Amino acid sequence: MIEDLEEKKEKDFRYDWVSSSRFLFYVVVFCMVAWLLGGCYKLYQERWKGKPDVEVPGNTLYTPEYK
Repeated sequence: MIEDLEEKKEKDFRYDWVSSSRFLFYVVVFCMVAWLLGGCYKLYQERWKGKPDVEVPGNTLYTPEYK
């Protein structure tokens, strides 16, 4: 009975500090990579889609054109 309890404690996540910390480390790394890739994908979706055709008034050019 005591051996069974000790065996369960060895395999239990709460009692095994080494494997629980390793597991939590990998969960944090996975979450950070997922967050980074999600942010990159969102930036890719909202990327600059080209040069818009903007009409610039003549009086604001480098060499202004007056009437």
